[in-house]
Amino acid sequence: MKNLAQAEEDEAQELVAPKTWKQRLWSITKVVLKFAVTSVLLYFVFRKVNFQDVKYRLLHANYWWMFAALLSFFASMVLSSWRLSSFFKSIRLKLDPRFNFRLYLLGLFYNFLLPGGIGGDGYKIYLLNKNYKLPAKKVFWAIMFDRLSGLWAIGLIIVALIFLIPQIDIHIGIPLSIFVVASGLYYFVAYKFFREYTLYFWQAHLKAIGVQSLQLVAIVFIMIGQDFDGKYSPYLLSFLISALATIVPISVGGAGIRETVFTWLTKFFPMEKSLAVFLPGTFYIISLLVALLGVYYVIRPSRLSDGLPKAEDNFETGDN
Repeated sequence: MKNLAQAEEDEAQELVAPKTWKQRLWSITKVVLKFAVTSVLLYFVFRKVNFQDVKYRLLHANYWWMFAALLSFFASMVLSSWRLSSFFKSIRLKLDPRFNFRLYLLGLFYNFLLPGGIGGDGYKIYLLNKNYKLPAKKVFWAIMFDRLSGLWAIGLIIVALIFLIPQIDIHIGIPLSIFVVASGLYYFVAYKFFREYTLYFWQAHLKAIGVQSLQLVAIVFIMIGQDFDGKYSPYLLSFLISALATIVPISVGGAGIRETVFTWLTKFFPMEKSLAVFLPGTFYIISLLVALLGVYYVIRPSRLSDGLPKAEDNFETGDN
């Protein structure tokens, strides 16, 4: 974990330090590799699934429901930025909600559309360290616990969905017990070694459940737009499993990974293959559209903090 924190800090420094030719070469190599992995994964997916079937679904979708899915995903990003603010408050940094959300969109843009450059988390660490003189590691751990809360929420919802899918021949008590024990260990470690980040711990984790639920609602809206009348739970569970698979950033914005996981899971769950590929592909497009909002703050960085209080006004004093 310390190495990961240092990596994020080093990445943030790339914004101000001139790059050597080796760093530039590595950045270009990362982009090429990620596009290569994405292309290979999608190639194998469409060897098993008819591309024309997926294309037909896109061209004949109900775009009002697609728009509803877009709004649901956007709402999940608003709630996600609010979740992150809970962990920032734990380190006595109380950001204006407008600035926090603008910074979140900018970070989303960096993560999504600049696969070989500075990451969104690295940029947040850099900017907050620069503006508020916060130690980079403090910001890193706030962001890390934000990510962990999302994984925790995914785990909780997966346990609930397992109960609804008869193809999974396992007693619900087994995954539920594993989740409860893991949650207890997770909180124990957090409280024992990172106590300040537990000040708003459960508040943030409740928000995390809301974030994941809104994204599942987006998937449901996309499926309704396809006149789907079957069981939703296998698709929703597959979506969450595919989300876990995208943790390792080996493709562009998770493209190819989600589709591969969905296609593989059609062997176990009763899912229509073209819909199983259409869902993550459409979710990617929706994510891309929302991420593009962050480009505004790249073009006009001065707008990031327009109309906001001074930096020194954003720190809480006294006991929490």
